[in-house]
Amino acid sequence: MTLENTLAAIRPADEQAMAAARELQARLTKPAGSLGSLEELSVRLAGLAGVCPPPLPTPATVAVFAGDHGVHAQGVTPWPQEVTAQMVANFVAGGAVVNAFARQAGVDVMVIDAGVAIPLHGGPNLLDANIRRGTRDMTVEPALTREEALAAVEVGIAVAGQLVTAGAKGLLTGDMGIANTTPAAALIAVFTGADPATVTGRGTGIDDAMLAHKSEVIAAAIARHSPDAADPLGVLASVGGLEHAALAGFILGAAANRVPVIVDGVIAASAALAAAAFAPEAVAAMVAGHRSAEPGATVALAHLGLEPLLDLGMRLGEGSGAVLALPIVSAAVRVLHEVATFDSAGVSEK
Repeated sequence: MTLENTLAAIRPADEQAMAAARELQARLTKPAGSLGSLEELSVRLAGLAGVCPPPLPTPATVAVFAGDHGVHAQGVTPWPQEVTAQMVANFVAGGAVVNAFARQAGVDVMVIDAGVAIPLHGGPNLLDANIRRGTRDMTVEPALTREEALAAVEVGIAVAGQLVTAGAKGLLTGDMGIANTTPAAALIAVFTGADPATVTGRGTGIDDAMLAHKSEVIAAAIARHSPDAADPLGVLASVGGLEHAALAGFILGAAANRVPVIVDGVIAASAALAAAAFAPEAVAAMVAGHRSAEPGATVALAHLGLEPLLDLGMRLGEGSGAVLALPIVSAAVRVLHEVATFDSAGVSEK
């Protein structure tokens, strides 16, 4: 499906279904409001599905989009670029943290090469959708052409559509790309208007000097391109990454299919901002899995009006936080399906 068709398919949350979910929550055998934010989450998911109770978000798949970054040449991370391809092989082999968490949660793992610099060997759960072998250095020139950025967005849309067609009821964002917190911070700064220094974090672990340099690199790239937040494709092209653009498309694809998408960490949050810039109603499909320790994630989620379900000080990426959050999302929905009402259970109300 094209970006244009996808945007046309995204509709507002269903107010009738949300009202029905709120009314049902009020009749369940528990004090009103006692499940806190899980109650509002169940209401939001009813609004997304257009029915109360909404379907459980399982079976679910975490889609790990991988790409490399020309800005790596600016010394924004101590990790060598070949680690991206090495970790993709680790995902495919089932040996990464996200694989362990996915086995625990009963989640399938799909890996998508959107722009890894080193050609990858195949695997049953690896999709070759490589658009180019890493982005260009955004401090020197735009990271991508508009055509490349659009192709990446449409890769994400296609993956979401394929997974839903195959039966997925929940989609989870994952990512891999050495240096990818640099474009993520740039995207967050552009879409929220925040100062780059405020949204730049330590990524895979950098010292104070490298952190200051990383912030300067991001500010320089934004100053060079002056991206316009009202033109999300242009923003993704100038300072984004191939996995960021693909994730934006993946989120839009989830919204178009009215399937919840659990947003992982700072990479996914930056992509979610792009998705919301394309289609503000897409936020109705987004669930913030956790609060990444990366400072830009909190800024991005606040801008989107999303409250994270978990706050564990994590900053791994891979989709790890999204996978951990899935059982909580499922539990919020299961309440509407399975908890008795005061009338049906013969329980006296106050």
